[in-house]
Amino acid sequence: MNPSNLGGTFTPIGTSLNLKRMGYGTMQLPGTHVWGPPRDKDAALAVLREVIALGANHIDTAEFYGPSVSNQLIHEALSPYSDRLTIVTKVGFVRGDDTSWVPDLTPDGLKRAVHENLTSLGLETLDVVNLRLGGAYGPDDRPIAESLDALVELQRQGLIRHIGLSNVSPTQFAEAKSITTIVCVQNQYNLVKRDDDEFIDTLAAQGVAYVPFFPLGGFSPLQSSLLSQVADEAGATPKQVALAWLLQRSPNILVIAGTSSTTHLRENFAAAELVLSREQIAKLNSISQQVD
Repeated sequence: MNPSNLGGTFTPIGTSLNLKRMGYGTMQLPGTHVWGPPRDKDAALAVLREVIALGANHIDTAEFYGPSVSNQLIHEALSPYSDRLTIVTKVGFVRGDDTSWVPDLTPDGLKRAVHENLTSLGLETLDVVNLRLGGAYGPDDRPIAESLDALVELQRQGLIRHIGLSNVSPTQFAEAKSITTIVCVQNQYNLVKRDDDEFIDTLAAQGVAYVPFFPLGGFSPLQSSLLSQVADEAGATPKQVALAWLLQRSPNILVIAGTSSTTHLRENFAAAELVLSREQIAKLNSISQQVD
């Protein structure tokens, strides 16, 4: 693997960040249901160190992963941090004692979450903070000005460098853009769920990064069969093909597939070397239209 490539780089609008397009998401590091300590702490720390060893410089996390677990693991594994590393976190949820995910978009709640992220990551300033909106099934188009204003205030205080959005609609992005510079959007998108096709192209034209969550999707048997056919042609695994398709879909897409295994991490990163043919991309593009 060539660790210097990783799909090339992308610099979001309004930043000097030179982000490798293949990054890493930490959601799988905590225990079951993204709750409590990892099953194997040494393995979790090894994964984070391998991310850096492979050349990545973009890690996605959140205080509500654990809670605090992913952030504390990042701090233990990687601090003192390289100047080249960008840590992106999210605010907008807290965790209930029953492991539930509870929205908290109040200004006080968001400010508290930013300070908690600073503490658990051991930072004085957060590189990028994504405002996580909506529910479990996608954006809900609620007004976001009050919540966003709270983050802008913290940005003016020097606690946040850049602001992004997560789980948002084009309407919410337009509202947010009228308030401050938005450097990235993190939404659900993959070979199967392609509601954001037009949105991605709009963001690319504006220099805004797009970060798909759940990048490997949930495939039906027929869709899995078509994906496996392309994978066999490409000499790769289905997961690698799905990630490579994302990287070739648009230059502003940054991939943050997560894993708790160094072996799987290397497999994911190897997807950045895979070049799909036009014919293979056409087959993959048809997957979202296939139903059993």
